[in-house]
Amino acid sequence: MIKKIIYVLIASFLMISCGSSKNISKYHKASKSIHRSVRLVKSTKKYPKNTPKKSTKKVAVKSTKTASLADKIIWTAVSYKGAPYKYGGTSKRGMDCSGLIYTSFKHRKVQIPRSSGQMYAKGYQVSLKKVKRGDLLFFKTARRSGRVNHVGLVTSVKNRNIRFIHASTSSGVMISSLQDNYWRKTFVKAKRVL
Repeated sequence: MIKKIIYVLIASFLMISCGSSKNISKYHKASKSIHRSVRLVKSTKKYPKNTPKKSTKKVAVKSTKTASLADKIIWTAVSYKGAPYKYGGTSKRGMDCSGLIYTSFKHRKVQIPRSSGQMYAKGYQVSLKKVKRGDLLFFKTARRSGRVNHVGLVTSVKNRNIRFIHASTSSGVMISSLQDNYWRKTFVKAKRVL
């Protein structure tokens, strides 16, 4: 009789310990997924413990509604990043420098000439110290030609580092820095058309 009680107690103990270990592993799995979601939602703002945190998707939608026209044009231009170079091109299948600028502005319902030379005649000149996002940078890259033949759209200005998106004959649509020797040497003017 005592053996039966011992066997029943051991069996009960094993069942209870097996059941609790499953619950513990389920708890760990759940806690891992909670930590993952916290990392995704992590924000620099501090909230009281009971305050629900805002979704990053809602913030992105809100910022799109209040974005400036220059930002929207830049976003359009950046969507072509990686497109190959094609003289006269205006699509993701191929694009030249003025085609990128023309298409990005046109997509946001802003009329601008099609060629870099014609774009150069528009807007007003701004110094590099006053350049801002959405301004156009013009270059003379052909050694024998004395005319402007390349254009880029300013995407960011940080500590005098001016970055711009353009279509390069060698790499297609890309973002470069005006601090690069080649672009600094061939730079002509910055112009504001917005």
